[in-house]
Amino acid sequence: MEMNKGGGFGRGSRGFLTEQEKANRPKVTGKLLRRIGSYLIPYWKQMVLVLVAILLSSILGIVPSILAGRIIDDGLIGRNLNSLISLTFLSLLVTLGANLIGVLESYLNTWIAQHITFDMRNKMFRHLQSMSHRFFTTNNQGDIITRMTSDISGVQQIITNTLTSILANSITLIAATVAMYRKNWILATVGILIVPLFTIPTKRVGKARWTLTREAQACNDEINGILNETLSVSGQMLVKLFSMESHEYKRYEAANHRMIGMNIRENMAGRWFRLVLRTFSSIGPMLIYLIGGILMMRYDADLTVGDITVLVALLGRMYSPVNSLLNIQVDWIRSMALFTRIFDYFDMPVEIKNSPDAIIPDRSEGNITFSHVSFEYEPERPILKDISFSLESGKSIAIVGPSGAGKSTIINLIPRIFDATEGVVSFDGIDVRKLDLGFLRSNVGVVTQDTYLFNGTVRDNLLYAKPDATLDELKEACRKANIHDFIEAQPDGYDTIVGNRGLKLSGGEKQRISIARVLLKNPSVLIFDEATSSLDSISENLIQQAIEPLIASHTSIIIAHRLSTILAADEILVLSDGKIAERGVHNDLIEAGGLYAELYETQFRLVPDAAGKQ
Repeated sequence: MEMNKGGGFGRGSRGFLTEQEKANRPKVTGKLLRRIGSYLIPYWKQMVLVLVAILLSSILGIVPSILAGRIIDDGLIGRNLNSLISLTFLSLLVTLGANLIGVLESYLNTWIAQHITFDMRNKMFRHLQSMSHRFFTTNNQGDIITRMTSDISGVQQIITNTLTSILANSITLIAATVAMYRKNWILATVGILIVPLFTIPTKRVGKARWTLTREAQACNDEINGILNETLSVSGQMLVKLFSMESHEYKRYEAANHRMIGMNIRENMAGRWFRLVLRTFSSIGPMLIYLIGGILMMRYDADLTVGDITVLVALLGRMYSPVNSLLNIQVDWIRSMALFTRIFDYFDMPVEIKNSPDAIIPDRSEGNITFSHVSFEYEPERPILKDISFSLESGKSIAIVGPSGAGKSTIINLIPRIFDATEGVVSFDGIDVRKLDLGFLRSNVGVVTQDTYLFNGTVRDNLLYAKPDATLDELKEACRKANIHDFIEAQPDGYDTIVGNRGLKLSGGEKQRISIARVLLKNPSVLIFDEATSSLDSISENLIQQAIEPLIASHTSIIIAHRLSTILAADEILVLSDGKIAERGVHNDLIEAGGLYAELYETQFRLVPDAAGKQ
């Protein structure tokens, strides 16, 4: 446990394990240690230099204490001015040397830690990018970000603090102990027996302060929660709509007041601790002076004032290392837990990945076939059951059905957002699992219901699909998506900032930019997943005008609730409870009087078609 200046514990110092940490204490194995070591191996030369620097710095650090004895005996008591000057100068040089070596050690430590965290962050980001969509829908987003940021940043602290602290404190302790026993074994033994007494107040007060720190952290988490909820875009809107400003202020004020009280108690605990610490830290030197004086005057004529001074100085050098090493178990357990959390993510299997001999065809036609395809997230809850259909290049299929029937799941199987549990999804006659992922996804364009735009310009968001696209290509795609005129009418044109998640644009404007972005990919297959849902009739009509020509000129799959879009498809699939309940064209399905006819009567007939008729 590290102390701050003055002997107190810094805020957030954690010298004690929580109950949860004790219960989830990681199992330290040789395999885990070797895996941790694998990140250090590339930097073994720098690690050797760090070890040498720590060794030299720790040894040189106690030399001035030893020289202090000679300065007193030879220089002051012996009245030898030359010795006084030379020894004082030598002490200063040694101190300067130790400090310079400490700076070098700190630089090397930081350099190694930064490069290791650089490697780990890159590896983690690449690994997370390769994880399936299932991973991101089932895991907490905050936890994912924590692994990428706080956990890996913690590794840097382990390398710069924990590992070097163990080495430096151990070397300092050994060197100080050897030097003390070389001076006088009796006084050295007395001093070492006193050291454990020094740790008693450290433990007791440290535990009390850690309890206060945990309470303060819980209160801080509450405050952060209030800020996140009320100062976000959606939260602020809700607060204003319900006129809850006063209520939220009082809630924040109460939490803030509790935090102030806890901070005061925590800081005062540190003040009393330093008082107790100073008292205990003076016991050792007093005993050495007392016993040393008795030995010097009665039993050991060779023992000098300088020797006693050296022993007192060395004893003072031992306090901090002993205290740190006594608490190293806590740091060690936390370090292992941190690595275990990171490795748990690294060990998560990549569900959707390229086959070792992935196929990259010379061209793409866009023929799609589902052959007895089933899919499930969990064995007891199947989503799709024995789905079979074919879509020829240049044709279009509309998929309709009640909410939860499995419509979106079907289209997610084509670009391998998920893989079928049973059966085969083929693209141009090849199982999609055998195709190169980059090739497959570049030839499948999906316009989703929930449009996502990055917080940048219109141009930035369009170039995400094709970074080397020219302005003419951007404009052509936007004309096809029926959004070019709107963009040109803006003061900044294609450099207009869209805002966080595109909040500066309407739903229809975002959706049309999304269509233009997909068109820039020039995919073989276009998929529209409820692209016009949740929009007003004007926006819906503008998007419809953009979609219908695209359906006529591309291989298309449409999930829609608008009748004119469905009528434009070459075939209609009606899904119910994960199965294809009906299939055919509009008139035939109406005459059949089944589920499609029911959907038509309750939903489609009430929605205006492209001509504005019902």
